[in-house]
Amino acid sequence: MKEKRANILVENIIFIVLNLIFLTILVLFLFSKVGDAAVLEEKYAKQIALIIDSAKPGMEIHLNMEKAIKIADKEGWSKRDVISIQDNLIIVKLRENGGYSYSYFNNVDIDDIYLDTEREPEIFYRIKINDYKKNE
Repeated sequence: MKEKRANILVENIIFIVLNLIFLTILVLFLFSKVGDAAVLEEKYAKQIALIIDSAKPGMEIHLNMEKAIKIADKEGWSKRDVISIQDNLIIVKLRENGGYSYSYFNNVDIDDIYLDTEREPEIFYRIKINDYKKNE
């Protein structure tokens, strides 16, 4: 009878220890991903696409991207290559092996996106919405 009680106690202790180890690893993983480049790429790509979808021709958008530029610098990625547009697809890339793309639906012609360094120390990207695209 005593052996059975000891067995149950050991099994419960092992179960609790394994759960604590698993939860610790999970929490460490979550904390490491909070400010990660992949998360910021997704955030900025979606944010820019939503802004473009709600934009009208003639609008000029200035987007503060200090966090993204700091991470791109840390990763050794060029500031000028952080945002690009291909067709109706926004591509945000903060590192060599990565990037996130998100499409927008507003059929507008976008002037080149460029880095606006006139407002140092803040870093902005300027997006100019020209006109609606002509359907051919």
